[in-house]
Amino acid sequence: MAKTRDVSTERELRDLAGSLKSTARELRRSNHLSSGEVIRRIQEWQVTVNRLAGNVAQESELAALHDLNRVLNSSLDLADTLDLVMDTLIRLTGAERGCLMLQAEGDELVIEAARNFDQESLEASDLEVSHTVVQQAIKTGEPVLTTNALLDPRFSGEASIIGYHLRSITCMPLRARGTVIGALYLDNHIQEGVFSKDDLPTLTTFANQAAIAIENARLYTETDQALAARVGELTTLQRIDRDLNKSLDFDRVLDLTLSWALDGTTADTGVLCIPLADGAMHMARATRDDRDPADPDPQEIDLAMESSEPIHIGRLRLLVPIRVEQRTIGFIDLRSLGRPGFAEEQKRFASRLADHAAVAIENARLYEELRRANTAKSEFVSFVAHELRTPISSILGYATLLAHGTVGSLNEKQKQFIEAVEQNVNRMELLVSDLQDISRIESGQLSLELVNASVEHVLKGAAQTLNAQIERHGQTIELNVPEELPRVKADPIRLGQVVNNLLSNATKYTPDGGRITVAAQKRDGYVECSVSDTGVGIEPADQERIFDKFYRVHNPTIDNVPGTGLGLSIAKSLLEMQGGSIQVESEPGKGSTFRFTVPIAHAD
Repeated sequence: MAKTRDVSTERELRDLAGSLKSTARELRRSNHLSSGEVIRRIQEWQVTVNRLAGNVAQESELAALHDLNRVLNSSLDLADTLDLVMDTLIRLTGAERGCLMLQAEGDELVIEAARNFDQESLEASDLEVSHTVVQQAIKTGEPVLTTNALLDPRFSGEASIIGYHLRSITCMPLRARGTVIGALYLDNHIQEGVFSKDDLPTLTTFANQAAIAIENARLYTETDQALAARVGELTTLQRIDRDLNKSLDFDRVLDLTLSWALDGTTADTGVLCIPLADGAMHMARATRDDRDPADPDPQEIDLAMESSEPIHIGRLRLLVPIRVEQRTIGFIDLRSLGRPGFAEEQKRFASRLADHAAVAIENARLYEELRRANTAKSEFVSFVAHELRTPISSILGYATLLAHGTVGSLNEKQKQFIEAVEQNVNRMELLVSDLQDISRIESGQLSLELVNASVEHVLKGAAQTLNAQIERHGQTIELNVPEELPRVKADPIRLGQVVNNLLSNATKYTPDGGRITVAAQKRDGYVECSVSDTGVGIEPADQERIFDKFYRVHNPTIDNVPGTGLGLSIAKSLLEMQGGSIQVESEPGKGSTFRFTVPIAHAD
């Protein structure tokens, strides 16, 4: 259409120029043209000029609308779009200033952009507009125009018109998807007749395009903001998960959860309540000031524990259940003091926080119960072991007196019985000693005296102690311990206990006539020691549990061998307390090798 319009305009311009030249020639040659003919031709020229001027104006308007489309489609940022709309509108109409208003909640009109002819932003509070004109455009959904509001009977009596001396005014409703979303307002308080009815079609088209662009930009901005908020919340929840899962300390997990709840909801105080197995209620408290929150009453506790969704108590109280696997394990009691209360988004955040914290709280609670049970067990074991010491000592003492004939001579059968009593009492004494060690290790009460110790001395001492037992079984022991080994940082008594246990096991689980090898070497800042045997060996499944407390390998060939199942567990704990480690290598029927490390002592 633009090309056709250009061709038509060019043809009319050529015809006009030809007519002007022809008339000029005729006037120069003679006076054949009458005054009437001259007037007629001048009138034709005026019609042509007016038509051409109209074409030019129309093309100018179309060009402006084309520019508007380009401008409106150049950005999805709402603020940029609003400013571009106003600048284009003021340039197109010659208005002195203008503003763009959008409807907010409650049908309130909010000025989102205000600009002047120099493309400068204006403060909304400083902008003097005729609210009567705006309201009429919004209410009717039709454009409003006045060439001089001071003389227009519709508006001349309005206070804003008189007070602000407004003259030329036009206001276009912004309509998107069949709904009025706001208005475009333009005025000029100096000149009258700036806007005319002929401007309305162009301005209406402009307003329709602007409304669609604004609505798209607003939807994009809202979506972008919602996405940014969601990403921000996910980042926060990721930090919460990381913080909560750093520790299994029950009180710390509760305090962290409550702290995040206050930060994410702007609550002033909060109480986190977790019912315990014994019927008691464990509570954590947090506050932004010195005011200590009151405990929830029994009715509120029942209400929260029976709910699966957050519950409002008035405007300023929010109970958020903490749930794991469809059951409520506790709740967060959030309280706002003097604020409007909890917004829906804050409520949703608190609920999501409770979901993320639930597993960490449950794990910490179970760990706390397990820790308490272990503490109680350790205390019980320690008590029993301590109480057994006295009767064991008494039994062993009386057995020794009987064996020595203090109360009379014994026959061979009686001597065998006394020997059996002594052996079993010694086993009981070993068991009591192991139980006391386990109890001290688990309760953290076992203390070590770390010194610069000689591994060679410890290994040879342990071999000497068990030499009689080894010879009784017809076994041989080989020591491959270099004399130049560096000293280690260890408790020599406890290190000797480890070696004694490994050598004792080697003799017990190696057939008569077997071989035991003890070796040591320096390796990567440690001294690595090993105790190898040619015994029955250990199945792979048993190797995974060999260091567990009370675990014993089930093998018909060794089931009659006495033992408590505590020695290797104690050995592992003692080595780790000294900065070392232990591992086993074994093949059933071919023997086992236990390797352990002890850190080399640094020179002072």
